[in-house]
Amino acid sequence: MKDSVPEEHLYLGFSHQYQDSIFPLHTSISLFLLSYCDCKSFKIFLVPTNENANDQFVTKNLLGDLEIHLISKCQLPTVVQSCCLPAVVTKDGKFCRAGLSVVLRHIIQKTFEADPSKKNVLELLGFKKTCLKACAEVSQWTRLCEISIPLAVEGFLTASPEHCQTIPADILQLERKLGEPVRVHNDDKIRRQKLQQQKAGAKAAASLLEEEATEEGKAVEVHEHPLPSLELSVAFSKLRVQEVSHAVNREAPLIRRTKTSDLPPLDHVFAEGLYFTLADIVLLPCIHQFLVYSKKQGKDLVNLPLISSWYQRVQQVPGVKKAADKCNMQLLQLPELIPSPEEHREDFFPVPNDFEEEHEDSQFIGGPRPTMTKLMRGIEAKFSPHPCPDWTIDWTILPAAVNPGEGKMSRDRALRKQQQLNNLVAAVKKLAKPGDMIVDFCSGGGHVGIVLAHMMPSCQVVLIENKELSLMRAKDRSDELGLSNISFIQANLDYFNGTFNIGVALHACGVATDMVIEHCIKARAAFVISPCCYGFIQNTMKFKYPRSHQFKEILSYKEHMILCRFADQTAVHLPPERKLIGKQCMGLVDLDRAWAAEECNYSVQVTSMEPESCSPKNNMFVGTPV
Repeated sequence: MKDSVPEEHLYLGFSHQYQDSIFPLHTSISLFLLSYCDCKSFKIFLVPTNENANDQFVTKNLLGDLEIHLISKCQLPTVVQSCCLPAVVTKDGKFCRAGLSVVLRHIIQKTFEADPSKKNVLELLGFKKTCLKACAEVSQWTRLCEISIPLAVEGFLTASPEHCQTIPADILQLERKLGEPVRVHNDDKIRRQKLQQQKAGAKAAASLLEEEATEEGKAVEVHEHPLPSLELSVAFSKLRVQEVSHAVNREAPLIRRTKTSDLPPLDHVFAEGLYFTLADIVLLPCIHQFLVYSKKQGKDLVNLPLISSWYQRVQQVPGVKKAADKCNMQLLQLPELIPSPEEHREDFFPVPNDFEEEHEDSQFIGGPRPTMTKLMRGIEAKFSPHPCPDWTIDWTILPAAVNPGEGKMSRDRALRKQQQLNNLVAAVKKLAKPGDMIVDFCSGGGHVGIVLAHMMPSCQVVLIENKELSLMRAKDRSDELGLSNISFIQANLDYFNGTFNIGVALHACGVATDMVIEHCIKARAAFVISPCCYGFIQNTMKFKYPRSHQFKEILSYKEHMILCRFADQTAVHLPPERKLIGKQCMGLVDLDRAWAAEECNYSVQVTSMEPESCSPKNNMFVGTPV
């Protein structure tokens, strides 16, 4: 095991303490994971929202063996001040990871790096190491675990007695999720084992009935589940690093011939299915506080049998009770509740109407022509002249690390990337002033941000990207160039709340374009954006389409989705007529976005990058506050 002085600082928010938890709950969750992992790789700071917080009170009531320091908001590193907590920053203050899921995943990775024998900790990241990796903006499950349930529990605990009589909708949503069939890698094999186990159990029960029926006057009792749950065997065998052992390993011919559609579904053992993952770590402190408060108020948990069973099961995981003790979490022992039949469960947990409407609207029928014809009665996709048509970067005089061709790209692709950068950098240079803060959203490997930082040393540049490997490559290129006016934030866009002057994004995917525009409007910043992946646009918690009042008066959500779907049909190999329709649909979708921004007092131009062959997705917005 490596033993070194922590080079990374972990910053956690602190608003108040309630019973055995620190609030916000994101802080309790982070501390619980640190205790479960026995992680010593970070220097930990609490950042009180109330500047009068008492140091001795906090440390006395918090902490087991974790050493915690207090720091005020104004003392935070500059890059952290632009982010929501929790956040981790490197020693040089240039690379920050922000947001609950990103920070927790990093804690797990650093724990394993420090002690590779802790394979159980690495297993928290799940199959292919993707647990809670998807952004909350696009993943309903990540949003539920990372945002909705912590906020719902915090709201439940602080609500007046008359407002906390009903179970929060997000808790009911979790109960419904736990009742859904499990899908895991290689589940066909496990489901066949379950069918074999069920048949063996039925045979044993029938034999018992036969024997007992021969004894006069003796009551006959048949247990509904005569054998241990196969799902439990699979789940806990993995936790104990054992092979699953079954009485009969060879599948009977009848089992092998059974259609996949006829196999029994797998039941949840843990939050994401059969295996204990980071999602369980996130949910436990939240559900624990909810259950403690509910029990204190004398509330009946009869409508939450699956959550109750999950809560009890998580306590059986090696290391959970020890971590809870370190965090002063006094875990409850709950009575076993019988889950409702599936048909009655739907009465308790109905699917929201808006979800049903979106699901119905997502079924596309027909092509884009009727929708385009309907729009063109009063709306036409018009493109503005390019703001800097003749401006190009002289790539021959720039250091190699600035050039996108230094990455793993073909020569043709590198040339197209240079052409795309010519367009965005030209527009940004026309807008920027010395001292400006420029944010490269969805930065990927830093192609835009690194060029801007190198060519405009009087400006500060921040790269924001959710994918760690991409951002690390950008950091390596920056270090090679010796750039001092650049910093890096690994985070979902919602966790960035800093002020800036210009926002830029090259090929922001789907809804991400609208998120970038929203960030820029909130900061009253100019923006230069090239959208991408129109087919991924859909209604979300934050955005409803169409965006502008003009389009809403003409198009339904379904009609707008048809435009988005066909806006993606601009690939080089498609027939010219199809590409022309795709370009028109792109223009209409982006016109809707431009008009929505203009409703917020912006002047927006939609133009095509030069040359148009630089990318099938060659639209570009340039927006400035009026």
